Amino acid sequence: MTVLLHFTQLLMFYPIVGTIAWTVGGLFYRTLYVGKYLERDFRPLVEAEEPFITIMIPCHNEEVMIEETIDYLMNEIEYHHYEVLVCDDGSYDTSPEILARLSIKYEKLRVLRINENKGKAHAFNIGLSFCKGDYILSNDADIVPSPDALWKYMNYFLGPGGQNVAAVTANADVQNRSLLVEKSQTVEFSSIVGMIKRSQMGVLGTMYAYSGANTMYRKDAIMDCGGFRQDRATEDISIAWDQQFNGWRAIFAPAIMFYMNVPNTYNMLYQQRKRWAKGGTEAWLTNFWRIMKHPIKNFPKLILLLDQTGSILWSFCYLFFSLWLIFLVFVLVLTNNFDQLLYVLDMAFVFSAFMTLVGVWQLIASSALDNHGSKMKYLFFAPAYMIWYWQMNTITIATTFIPAIKGVLGFSGEGTWVSPTRTKMKK
Repeated sequence: MTVLLHFTQLLMFYPIVGTIAWTVGGLFYRTLYVGKYLERDFRPLVEAEEPFITIMIPCHNEEVMIEETIDYLMNEIEYHHYEVLVCDDGSYDTSPEILARLSIKYEKLRVLRINENKGKAHAFNIGLSFCKGDYILSNDADIVPSPDALWKYMNYFLGPGGQNVAAVTANADVQNRSLLVEKSQTVEFSSIVGMIKRSQMGVLGTMYAYSGANTMYRKDAIMDCGGFRQDRATEDISIAWDQQFNGWRAIFAPAIMFYMNVPNTYNMLYQQRKRWAKGGTEAWLTNFWRIMKHPIKNFPKLILLLDQTGSILWSFCYLFFSLWLIFLVFVLVLTNNFDQLLYVLDMAFVFSAFMTLVGVWQLIASSALDNHGSKMKYLFFAPAYMIWYWQMNTITIATTFIPAIKGVLGFSGEGTWVSPTRTKMKK
């Protein structure tokens, strides 16, 4: 009974503690964090002072999106000294033919063909040997940065203290918003993710993960870590930890926008979140003892580690509680114990109502803080987000925990791409 009580307490208090922490952190960033003031001083670079940038696109079977993305990068970017390097990792659709045609059309485009599909991190590491830029923008095949993104990125690297900046990650917005599953993710990416990153930067001066979809890296900082880990599910989480452990700075830049296509079916969404959950657990396992050996020295990272620990424990407790509740209801129905059944259902309703209030508060707070409340209109779709998020987060962490352990122990081998299902970008 004592164990069950502890489970219930964890279920009740972890979400609200997290919500309060992220809200306070977001307010701190908005009002007191001095680092954000660089955004007010963004200075367009004259052509003569522009460092050369490689926009690297690791891709696999991207025939739907790749041409539209490259056309945008070649014609809309407000920058002069850059190239686009596409690392085609074993595509077997029409992507190679499209890229061959575009490489003739655009002088700044280079295409690197990798015959064997070994995953994004592998493609990125191969591309490092061929890129010309000292700064590398990781850009997914279905992503477009804002036209001013490159010179805004470079403000962080070239400004005061910028010589120690390893990576600058931008602020995501969702561009495919036709379906309910897409609109519900708009709430998450446009608000919650931004508030968490603001809190991490403003209070801790560190970051749990980059956005692999669009992050500007200093090439030397990548090489300093030996490149991207090819045996991890999420290269953006692992490289963020590796660089910061090596003494490099990471920066979240909410004023730099990029626009992404999110999964538009629940199966696609589940597969994406499984990869994210596995990568998060791998990072937790990889860095646990690195942090605990020197907890005072690594205090900001310790806070991130504790939060991840709470998230993992909460997910298993939530799963256990849900299965126990289903079993208990089944037993009570079979034994005709309807008084106890009503009591159990009442408690389940109270818990659900509590979780809903916590979720609504987090969504409102994060939406209000992001871009001065411009995303508040998407709160209408918040219930759909909360319905799938809690369940999917729990299931993916639980189902990928053992594979993550195997990955960290070296039993999972290198990654491979799974061919994505894409939809055209909205105009």
